[in-house]
Amino acid sequence: MATPVQYSLNVKGLERDAMPADVLLVGAGPANLACAIHLARLLQQKGIEGKSILVLEKGAEVGEHTLSGAVMNPKGMAALFPDWRERGCPVEADVTWDGFELMRSKTGSTRLTGAFVPPQFKNAGKVIVAMNQVVLWMKGEAEKLGVQVFPGFPAAEILFETVGGPDGKPIERVVGVQTRDSGVDKHGEKKSTFQAGMNITAPITVFGEGPRGHLAKHLVKRHTLDAGKNPQTYGTGIKELWEIPAERGAEWLGRVLHTTGYPTGLDAYAGGWVYGMKENRLSIGFVIGLDHWDAKLDPHALFVQWKQHPAIAKLLEGGKVLRYGAKTVPEGGYFAMPRLYGDGYVLVGDTAGFLNASILKGVHLAIQSGMLAAEAIADAVASNDATASKLKRYAELFEQSWARDELHGVRNWRQAFEGGVLGGLVDVPFQMLTGGRGLVARRTGHADHTTTRPVSMARFTKPVYDDAKSMDKLTDVYHSGTIHEEDQQAHLLVLDTSICVTRCTTEFGNPCQHFCPAAVYEWPKEGQPKGPTVNFSNCVHCKTCDIADPYENIEWVVPEGGGGPKYHGM
Repeated sequence: MATPVQYSLNVKGLERDAMPADVLLVGAGPANLACAIHLARLLQQKGIEGKSILVLEKGAEVGEHTLSGAVMNPKGMAALFPDWRERGCPVEADVTWDGFELMRSKTGSTRLTGAFVPPQFKNAGKVIVAMNQVVLWMKGEAEKLGVQVFPGFPAAEILFETVGGPDGKPIERVVGVQTRDSGVDKHGEKKSTFQAGMNITAPITVFGEGPRGHLAKHLVKRHTLDAGKNPQTYGTGIKELWEIPAERGAEWLGRVLHTTGYPTGLDAYAGGWVYGMKENRLSIGFVIGLDHWDAKLDPHALFVQWKQHPAIAKLLEGGKVLRYGAKTVPEGGYFAMPRLYGDGYVLVGDTAGFLNASILKGVHLAIQSGMLAAEAIADAVASNDATASKLKRYAELFEQSWARDELHGVRNWRQAFEGGVLGGLVDVPFQMLTGGRGLVARRTGHADHTTTRPVSMARFTKPVYDDAKSMDKLTDVYHSGTIHEEDQQAHLLVLDTSICVTRCTTEFGNPCQHFCPAAVYEWPKEGQPKGPTVNFSNCVHCKTCDIADPYENIEWVVPEGGGGPKYHGM
């Protein structure tokens, strides 16, 4: 009998409808859609008919929760579809120019172009895309092959089953997921609109939930998939989509600019980007590592300061913001990737850490991970064997792939910067000379929540907002299109509020009010009752709080289906 793990807001003890599938994929990002597409084709090639491939997506539509820069290396998409352009994959522009801006101070900078651009930031042959549109297109391609895609169905819990192993000892396998209930009020009581989530069962479940997958993180811990691995480390990326004057927009179409330096200086692994898109639009953004030590770290405020630098401000002059979003990215690299498989399941894409931290690009790797997983799954389906020993083939294929070569080639990159930029810059040349090794054969790291120092050491200050180029958090949340049903339980669970008002206030100054890029967490002013106010309806599903809280006291779980941001054109 399948047993759900109780870390969701679903009503307990209900009889639930069951829906079987042959392969179930949780999340409709590039990795899972690539997996579904490739799997459908492989099963056709093997002459295997009648197998159902089902993709669940928590957003109201596929792509609404997909956020990236994005400059895409077409290597992954070309492996999936050699004729990807002819098929109509949405492309904003081919990259025509690269620049690298060294922001020396609040106003000063030096721009490098041509041969002076660092090799990691040269993007010849790559394309600028809006990933929201790319995954929506991939959904259509998947459906042509008979894949069923269901948006608005968040997976709330994993279903487990205990069975006898080959040696007679019991083993626990994943046999599907339970989708989220809807129609439950903020007190946990059923409303007249109540609909119970279903138990969707499958011999094989693919977890492609994006970074810090809310199901996968528990699975990693429960099945010790991170044994012998480095802790995963994350960055939070803040992005806006801008419309700028036509003359400047035409000039910037296809141009790619990356920045380093201000406003973080040598303190943090951080940087910004500007990508020129169609229709006089710019994708701009800033990402910072969440292993930064400052208790008042505020990624959104840093983004604002970055926009106020003259090098960026002049690009935005006369323009207007169209969209806003925030997302975490898994930066830990090869040694932080969990085991990719288990009994009845595999992990793909950002959920499994498929991201090159030296260039902060992962779309091509996500697609490749999905395709490699599909090959192992197709063999498992053909042999009716979904055991870990069979699905191990996925990890073996990865170790033989170009994706492994790329990630292994930067295996120590991110950890070299953990102590600051200078330490990383010292090691990088040695890494480039030694195929990614550097001065140390294997660098270790620390989980992001362990790196925060006492608030007495904090030195970060907020910028001045001007509401033209420098919107505050609430204004930006409006531009994200974020909507949640207000009469439901908060999906951001503060596990022990007593920690918040005692230890956290004293030691760290309640950093959640700073690091959240959507103003979800508010703290009372002097003289008001102590305790956090959780504005869950602002949440853009970035998972920063789940990662960075120094006590691991915040648990992100899925809200009702369809809630969250709407990243149209992002």
